[in-house]
Amino acid sequence: MELNAGNPTETALIKYKKGLGMFNEKMPEIVSQFNAFTEECFKDGALNQKQKHLIALGISIHAQDEYCIVYHTKGCLDHGCTEQEILEAIGVSAALGGGASLSQGVTLVLDCLNEMNDMKQ
Repeated sequence: MELNAGNPTETALIKYKKGLGMFNEKMPEIVSQFNAFTEECFKDGALNQKQKHLIALGISIHAQDEYCIVYHTKGCLDHGCTEQEILEAIGVSAALGGGASLSQGVTLVLDCLNEMNDMKQ
């Protein structure tokens, strides 16, 4: 998927990557340690990467972390999650986080799904 800031989802992903690149230039040890840690956490194990991204998406929605919501929505799609699986993750997050989680799910996540589907075409 080519990123060229054609929509808000792409813009958020590009902004995150640029910010991380700048931070990496100034703090390479922190970035390398963080990347190693997260890569280890997202490796297939008893849970596969698809399941781990669904969990991360639910946590991101609950935390109202917009960049992580975008990143993990993309991760879900990249690892073969269906729209139904993502919608169920929104529901579980809303069960714990109430209206704030539901509003993030039915706005930002659904926008990401639509924009990422448009990017594939």
